[in-house]
Amino acid sequence: MNKAELVEEVASQTGLTKRACRQTIDSITSVIADSLASGEKVTLVGFGSFKVRQRKARQGRNPQTGGKIQIPAKKVPKFEPGKNLKEAVA
Repeated sequence: MNKAELVEEVASQTGLTKRACRQTIDSITSVIADSLASGEKVTLVGFGSFKVRQRKARQGRNPQTGGKIQIPAKKVPKFEPGKNLKEAVA
């Protein structure tokens, strides 16, 4: 499911306009991204948690040349599904 399909599904389930649903989804994703950028964890009880994880620096390989390269440490977003989501998928 892509964003347009999500907007359409939410609109059909709630009776809201597609425009209102798109704005709401954009706001939710923006708030989650801003919270993660500031180091906060976002928990939606039953659905899951979004948090930032630190990846260590590591040795890698350039696929074109085969030479070794150093891959720097970086922060990456991580999602951990909640109990209800795990049960719904299983």
